[in-house]
Amino acid sequence: MRRVYAREEVCISCRLCEVGCAVEHSESKHIIAAMRHESPKPIARIRVQVDGPLSFALQCRHCEEPLCAQSCLTQALRQGEDGVVRYNPDYCMACYTCMLACPNGAITKASKGTWKGIAKCDLCPDREIPACVAICPNEALLFGEEWEWEAMQAPAETAVAARGGHRA
Repeated sequence: MRRVYAREEVCISCRLCEVGCAVEHSESKHIIAAMRHESPKPIARIRVQVDGPLSFALQCRHCEEPLCAQSCLTQALRQGEDGVVRYNPDYCMACYTCMLACPNGAITKASKGTWKGIAKCDLCPDREIPACVAICPNEALLFGEEWEWEAMQAPAETAVAARGGHRA
């Protein structure tokens, strides 16, 4: 299954992935209108985590055995046959059990007017490549299969070792 993978060794914490995601999930799909005029502001389904010099983008990993979907009392979260964990807000009762169950902390609270629920990565189903991946200037996000991710990691490991370092 194709997923979004984060490469912390090249992430510069610019947060453009957050902006791209928020705009993609906005009503207008226009950066200025979305960020300045929409109310409530669109919610990014990806968050950049920063700890000193280390930063990386965090979003739903669409786990093979998604604890969030298994814990959902109303089946608002379901894993499709393609492996993507999808959210149906019509079934959500805003109990936030899924947030507690997610081992990655990739689910956030969301609300609009009187509606309350969650926001999580949906892999931008209307796009060939998710917005966060497309907008990343440093290619710190990869959208692909696990084997593609592993192939990309090998050169990074070699480069870090050549500089006398090691990966945490």
